[in-house]
Amino acid sequence: MMAAKEEDKMAVAGDGCCLRPFSCEQGLLSRPDGSAAFLQGDTSVLAGLYGPAEVKGSKELPDRAALEVLLRPKVGLPGVVERSREQLLRQTCEAVVLGALHPRTAITLVLQVMNDAGSLLSCCLNAACMGLLDAGLPLSSLFCGVTCALDANGAIVLDPTTRQEQEARAVLTFAIDSAERKVLMATTKGSCSVEEMQQCLAAAQRAADTIFQFYRDSVRRRYSKS
Repeated sequence: MMAAKEEDKMAVAGDGCCLRPFSCEQGLLSRPDGSAAFLQGDTSVLAGLYGPAEVKGSKELPDRAALEVLLRPKVGLPGVVERSREQLLRQTCEAVVLGALHPRTAITLVLQVMNDAGSLLSCCLNAACMGLLDAGLPLSSLFCGVTCALDANGAIVLDPTTRQEQEARAVLTFAIDSAERKVLMATTKGSCSVEEMQQCLAAAQRAADTIFQFYRDSVRRRYSKS
């Protein structure tokens, strides 16, 4: 039986603080229990979710599911950067996945980078959330990723491209939950003041409203089709 396929697109316009056009396609892959492709501009990530499944040996946790995240670069083998991002992604997923409902099992999230044109970590977060949704795993809330760059003048650039990231004084990525717009994870590269970080967070939380609306519209359209 072929996997269900659904694609939705949205662009967010603004005056400099804007998100690139993004789209999502769920149920692309038939082997995983859930899958999603997420595109932000020319950045794209494919997520495959496996489990809850039987866990082997020492990885078993008696009170909850063991969650593993694997990030695969477009070319070559995973390195230090991928390992660091895997920890950030796992931290975010563990904050919302109700793993206590599936003790002594394993949940594996595989993220394949298809193209990196900037804001890769936030695209990974969005692909991960849509993959978890597609798998039907119990979640306390949804989450999304938003990347902000601070240019040389201190202006905030949302969802920056690779070039904008390279030219930025600082690049910040936030994982934000859908229930209370809380920060589940934050990471910063470069230097910025506390005030600038707060301004970036406020911009990311506003952008999150748009992304969560896209999630809702995307899922609604998918399941309203016969």
